[in-house]
Amino acid sequence: MPKYKCIIFDCDGVLVDSEPLSNRVMVELANLAGAHVNLDYAYNHFKGNSLQNCIQKITELSGKEIPFNFESKYRSQSFEVFKKEIQPIQGIRELLDALEIPFCVASSGPENKIRLNLQLTGLLPHFEDHIFSCYTLEKWKPDPAVFLWAAKTMGFSPKDCLVIEDSLIGVEAAIRGGFDVYGYTAHDYKGELQKKATKTFDDMLLLRELLE
Repeated sequence: MPKYKCIIFDCDGVLVDSEPLSNRVMVELANLAGAHVNLDYAYNHFKGNSLQNCIQKITELSGKEIPFNFESKYRSQSFEVFKKEIQPIQGIRELLDALEIPFCVASSGPENKIRLNLQLTGLLPHFEDHIFSCYTLEKWKPDPAVFLWAAKTMGFSPKDCLVIEDSLIGVEAAIRGGFDVYGYTAHDYKGELQKKATKTFDDMLLLRELLE
């Protein structure tokens, strides 16, 4: 009998390869606001974080209030980049097709962003009725609320669920909620997840073996 009865996937960096794209746009807008950051800084400080926290960091770095329309610009510009360039994480389609237990997605992004990226990558049919956004609750990781909501809605307790995350903030949220969490490390260049996650893996097709 499988140890886990349900899998809760993060979206960005786990289902879709959106992190390089969204961080690129964030860096461009942050620098226009006077923050003077690069992609390395973005991966270290923005990855997995709420947009509100990212904006706060940019405000602190620039030393001034950033434009009131920063968020709308970020959303519109990143959506346009997604439409042109986004790809699914390698191996995720094969994994989802093979899974024999329920699964869902729980993300810090707004639901329209989650749906757009899943649709663009052909993954939306797998998650149509099982999308959970922090924006609905207005509570963001590392608060575990979105994972707890997802588990309860799917009909399982945290101990029966496995969370798949690629950010340290997401891993911490899962731990706080009482979940086991596997860290997807294909882009974990500093090895941060191994210290916190229940297990780590760097290839989606390896996850099938870890679940058996």
